[in-house]
Amino acid sequence: MIIAVTGTPGVGKTTISKLLAEKLGYEYVNLRDYALEKGIGEMKENELEIDVDELREAFGRDFKGKNVVADGHLSHFLKADLVIVLRANPKLIAERLKERGYGREKLGENVEAELVDVILVEALEENENVIEVDTTGKTPEEVVEEILNLIRRGVKRRVGIVDWSEVYDEVLPYLRL
Repeated sequence: MIIAVTGTPGVGKTTISKLLAEKLGYEYVNLRDYALEKGIGEMKENELEIDVDELREAFGRDFKGKNVVADGHLSHFLKADLVIVLRANPKLIAERLKERGYGREKLGENVEAELVDVILVEALEENENVIEVDTTGKTPEEVVEEILNLIRRGVKRRVGIVDWSEVYDEVLPYLRL
């Protein structure tokens, strides 16, 4: 089974993906590292630009029939059996990205993406089985336990549980207006 863990930068993808893979006994794959290793994409202005179609094809070929947790904000473009879209309060994302040294424009772009569900919408356009999980105020262990419970119960689709419209005013200073 291929489980893709995706979300806006700063939601906890890597932490959750590694823990989920460990709990399930699955292989963990960081998509950025995988793309670099396979020569998929190129560096442009200090960012790796990845050809999503090439990534999807190579990943599908290399991991077909394997149990894998794929970690990356492009993982929802893979042919996955299940896509987990991690969400977090946009203000929390802003704080985390600021700590990581993100510039104002990139920070604003990602806060806005979380605020208006960009990753979730993309995931739903690409996949049938999408589960949305709000990580706000939860430990990584709690998030993984929630995911495992949903998987055990056979839940393949759970979306629409997050609405950040009430925090819009709080994140306004971070947005690129």
